[in-house]
Parts: sequence; C-alpha cells; structure tokens
Amino acid sequence: MRRAGEPDAAVAGFRHRYRQLAAGDDGAIRESEIDPLEEPTSLEDLPVDQASRAPALDRLAVIKINGGLGTSMGLSRAKGIVVVKDGLSFLDIVARQVLAARRRHRARLPLVLMNSARTREDSLAVLDGYPDLPADLPLDFLQGLEPKLRADDLRPVSWPADPALEWCPAGHGDLFVSLLASGLLEQMLDRGYEYAFISNTDNLGAVADPRVLAWMEAEQLDFVSEQCDRTPADRKGGHLARSRRDRRLLLRETAQTAAEDQAAMQDITRHRYFHANNIWLRLPALADLLAAGDGVLSLPLIRNEKTVDPTDPSSPAVYQLESAVGSAIALFERAGALRSPRGRFVPVKTTDDLLTLRSDCFTLDDDARLQISSRRRLADPPYVELDPDHYKLLDHFEARFPSGAPSLAECERLVVRGEVTFGAEVTVRGSVEIDNAGPAPLRIADGSLLTGAG
Repeated sequence: MRRAGEPDAAVAGFRHRYRQLAAGDDGAIRESEIDPLEEPTSLEDLPVDQASRAPALDRLAVIKINGGLGTSMGLSRAKGIVVVKDGLSFLDIVARQVLAARRRHRARLPLVLMNSARTREDSLAVLDGYPDLPADLPLDFLQGLEPKLRADDLRPVSWPADPALEWCPAGHGDLFVSLLASGLLEQMLDRGYEYAFISNTDNLGAVADPRVLAWMEAEQLDFVSEQCDRTPADRKGGHLARSRRDRRLLLRETAQTAAEDQAAMQDITRHRYFHANNIWLRLPALADLLAAGDGVLSLPLIRNEKTVDPTDPSSPAVYQLESAVGSAIALFERAGALRSPRGRFVPVKTTDDLLTLRSDCFTLDDDARLQISSRRRLADPPYVELDPDHYKLLDHFEARFPSGAPSLAECERLVVRGEVTFGAEVTVRGSVEIDNAGPAPLRIADGSLLTGAG
C-alpha cells in the first residue's frame, strides 16, 4: 500500500481490519446480542423554524459517496454519470439540488465527492458544467485502495493477467480515514464547518434538511442515522439495533448476519426500519474519535468473499475487507436514529429502479428535488421486475426502451419475462405481467395501453 502511494492513515486502517480477520473475526452480529430499534423520532414531526435552521445550514458540508462503478449494471465508468431523469445524470441533479439549497437558505453548503480513482475524472467533468458550484472546500477527495486477500492464506493476491484486479476500494467506511488522510477534515474545521451530511450519489432523495441540524443541536447529538419503514422488498437491507451489552445503537448489514439469524434479521415485524445510509455527523466529535484512535476508527469488519476476477468464477477466491460508514454510530455516545419518509430513499441499484425513476412516476421540482407525480394516486412507486437475462446490463436495457420509459403513473406492478422491446408512448396501468417465452423478441407497439387487475 505504501509503494502504491496510500497514506499512513489508510495503511493503519487496513492493518486494523487485517488483524480483525486474522483473529477469526467474521464480523457477525448475533441476534442474541441485540434488541430491535425502538420507534425513533420522526423527521416529519420536527418543527419548521426558519430562524433556527438557516444558521446551522451554513456550517454544513454535503458529502456524496461516489466511488461506485455500477458494475451490477455492467458499467465500467462512474455510476454518477448515468442519465436518470429528464436527460440529467445523478451528479447533474445532485449539483442542482445543492445550488438550489444555497439560494434558498443563503448558506455556503459545499458539495464534496468521495471518489475512487476510477470515478474521479468523469465525475469532476460533470461538475465542471456548474461554474457556481465550487465553494471554499475542494470538490472531492479520494477513498483508499487496499489489496484483495487470498481466502486460503490471507496473503495479497497476485493476478498478472490484470494487476489492477489485485486491488479494491476500502469500502465506504473508509470515508472517515480518507477525510483525515486527505487533510479535508482539518480544512472543514478550520473554515467553520461543524456538520457533514453523508449519503450515496445514487440516492436522489437524500437532500440536506435544516430541520435535522436544528434537532441535532437541540438534542446535542453527534451522529444521526436516517431510517425508513421496512417493507417486504427491504427485508435484506441493513438495519439499526440496540446493543444488549452497552445499549448503544449499532448497524447490522446482511453480510454481518449469521446464517441461523437470517430469518430474524429479515423479519420486518421485529426489525421495523431499514438503514437509508443518510448520515448526519458532527465533525469535531469525529476529529476527537480519530485522535483517540491514532487515526483509526474501530469499525465492525465486513468480510466480502469474491473471486479476484469478478467475471471469472474459477479465479482465486479472495476476501475484500470493508466497513460500513453507518456502523460508526456505535462509536458515538450521543447518537440518534431519525425516522424519515420513503421519499428520502430513492436509490438506483438495478435497471428496475432506473426504469421507475425515468418514468412519469417521478418529477423534478424547481429545486431539482424528486417528487411523486401528482398523476399518481399511490404514495409509493410501482413494483418493477425486469428479466435479468435481458435487462440487467445497462446497454441491453437501453436497447429495449429505445424511446424511453413507458408511462407508469397508473401502474402498481410491472413484471417482464423474456425479451420484450417497448415502443414509444406505451402506458402501463394496474398490475401487468408480460411473459415472452418464445425465442423471438416481442415488440410492444407505439401507443399501446397495457392493463391488468389492480
């Protein structure tokens, strides 16, 4: 790592995770060790008070986790540059959201990306299109890289066919150490920033809300994690719980759940909320923790088992050592959970999500905020399931919707099996399933109305 130019703080963080692994730590959080999260304070119940909210917003920095390539959709470039709505990419919309909030609240509100080496150039090129965006902080900092480890002997893997595959990002829990190693944490504190709002670039519902800052200050909280109500579709997502040992909040991800605890973990009547990865953090408290740990935060280990070449299942098995940014909640004595409406969690992890977002289910308001369309009578977007054999990869998806997304404003459920191409101005109403079992592609004609029970 040193030969590759990784800073000492990154090396120390990896050393800590390696020691956890070598000691036999699989990162599992047992159901017997936790209690379900009690009902948290609701964002919608927080008071609207412009006088107390605006000054706090001027001490907030917006940090977007932007190191992902969207490999699950077959991408090899920054996911943030994918066009998602009205001809705009994720990063276009994020930039417009920040600029609108600045104007509305007359706050500095800098936008900072945590990039990986492979997302930096493309992402900053998008932000170059917004000359008013740079503030008094850099536009980005880099997350660390670390070696993949052979699963058999825990040594760094060697892969001469493509040496770049010997390395992996350190996971988004690396954000804290990367802030320190880049010097950005010190810059933020020197320039009067006291808080950071951290979220994923692909979650366009995550916008800075001054009510949260006012609540944090009133309750003297150092760390706040937003939660949303869990539905059956969210049963595999991470969730907060209360440690039985010290009663602190902690985050349990699916990868940290033992096989015998999976049923309890996915029980949405027991664990009623899921972690949206929208995080609010008081920066001086973070600096104190990093100083106490000599630049390292003792976060729970996530041991991801993969092959060194993700496209070749016969390549050597490796471990990628990661941690989750939200797991830091367990390190803060004054931490809280906030129940947020589902509109603050609109991620795009698959082309199913992308189709819904591109459709008329959502609109962008004048502040570039996502809104459920006024034409839609249901509060939530429809359930969409596209055949992964034909739609999983972005280029295949684009080829099968050459004229754009169909109208889904009146759709409750859309399931597509087999190869189906949609024409222009197609409308889907109610609950519709399309099953093309034949070898020939099926084409939905321009202007078609597809209806089903619902």
